Amino acid sequence: MKVLAAVKRVVDYNVRVRVRADGSGVDTANTRMAMNPFDETAIEEAVRLREAGTASEVVAVTVGDAGSEEVLRTALAFGADRALRVESDAPLEPLAVSKALAAVADREQPDLVLMGKQAIDDDSNQVGQMLACHLGWAQATFACAVTPADDELHVVREVDGGQRTVAVALPAVVTTELELNEPRYIKLPSIMKAKKQAIERLGLAEIAVDGSPRLELLGVSEPPPREAGEQVDSAAALVDRLKNEAQVI
Repeated sequence: MKVLAAVKRVVDYNVRVRVRADGSGVDTANTRMAMNPFDETAIEEAVRLREAGTASEVVAVTVGDAGSEEVLRTALAFGADRALRVESDAPLEPLAVSKALAAVADREQPDLVLMGKQAIDDDSNQVGQMLACHLGWAQATFACAVTPADDELHVVREVDGGQRTVAVALPAVVTTELELNEPRYIKLPSIMKAKKQAIERLGLAEIAVDGSPRLELLGVSEPPPREAGEQVDSAAALVDRLKNEAQVI
């Protein structure tokens, strides 16, 4: 089995996001960036499949500018065999990203595509589903457990009422939850080795993908500050406030 693992570079989840003064977007100048946490579980699962002998090769792919190669180096340090970047200096919308990944999948011919269920910068939760549609493949989203079984995968999915196990025929696209695994701690020798590995690059024109935006960003603003909480003297007073002021009961 060949696995294609898609990863994205985002603002580190420990960093407080700042909005530009003109409201045109998020300020990323001098901001620590990192791999999207959901994608970390995807690359970890891909490497574990190879270590278990189920997968023969793991290829990491990202779509972005030169700075996004940082997360490909991280993926190589995790244990990916190869890395590939689809070049785009401007951020792409989910539809364009899914088309770019579909073109890479057509080129690489993987049996399985793993990626995080969503990226923490835009929370779109669209690319995996769109990719499966472009390829005409089976899909399993919100995976918190993946078990190979002959020519299919048994995937435990997070659903509203708990969990559901589905069988997915290969080839397939699987999007991952944080609960899927605990990403490994990367050791220094792996980081140094990853710095020397080659990264393949493809232009959008080479794979015939139009990156033109279809949406217009009107503005970005900070959320309004929350009002301070209040203490009440008794449970009866709390019920009264919830019923008569908040009107939630």
